[in-house]
Amino acid sequence: MSWMAWTVPTAIFFAVIACLLVTFTILAIRSPETPRVGVLRIETTRGDRLFITLLGSAFINLAWLGLVSAPQWGALIVCLIYAAAVFRWV
Repeated sequence: MSWMAWTVPTAIFFAVIACLLVTFTILAIRSPETPRVGVLRIETTRGDRLFITLLGSAFINLAWLGLVSAPQWGALIVCLIYAAAVFRWV
């Protein structure tokens, strides 16, 4: 595994993503949900909203790195607010 610099934050990042995927798989098996239509006017499930959240969070973090000189913790707060909004209204 010498092709990538595995640091503790990198390992935590991938572990959190893996735990989210496992959690959402267990939720889907235990309590299947019917898709709902939100503000985007498309049917979405929990998994769809997780994907939208992860994709949007990646863009928020990239924009934060390129445009803001504040610490990355600020981007994390923005991403958590974004995630709450996606799961509530999308």
